[in-house]
Amino acid sequence: MSTNSKFSKKRNLFAFLLLAPIVLALSACTTNGGISSKGTSMSDSQANSAPLTVSANAGHEPTISKPSGKAPESLISHDVVVGTGNTATINSTLTVHYVLMSWSTGKVIQSSWTSGSPATFALSQVIQGWQKGMPGMREGGRRLLIIPPSLGYGASGAGPIGANETLVFVVDLVKVA
Repeated sequence: MSTNSKFSKKRNLFAFLLLAPIVLALSACTTNGGISSKGTSMSDSQANSAPLTVSANAGHEPTISKPSGKAPESLISHDVVVGTGNTATINSTLTVHYVLMSWSTGKVIQSSWTSGSPATFALSQVIQGWQKGMPGMREGGRRLLIIPPSLGYGASGAGPIGANETLVFVVDLVKVA
């Protein structure tokens, strides 16, 4: 065996040993945030919680599992269903169906599905969690927003929303104007 051949084999072995852990680590990652075909199954390391599952049948009232564990400290914005229509921007007026759940109690606080009609509003006029979490969403999609108090209603709360409550929204984007 020539010196060049020995060097080439050693170089290939070194490259394999160097890259193998990286390839294994990357193969363990998902690009879909832990999404199953049944909907969102989110294991959020920030939340240290059991999975939060959201049904993926956009256009129909969603089912949401009760959250547990510590609430996330930062905004989570995740597409359960990716829409194909127009894209929301901070300057858009949106028509949406939504369900709002309290993280701490797992109880639905409000639902446009229950009231019978979607809500329409300028995105720039709502809480920061929506302003930061909705741009980029497309009509026909369903998005999960988990909003910490700092981007929601904070220490004061609002109506049925308690002080320092983490909010869980499931939003179906009906129309962007």
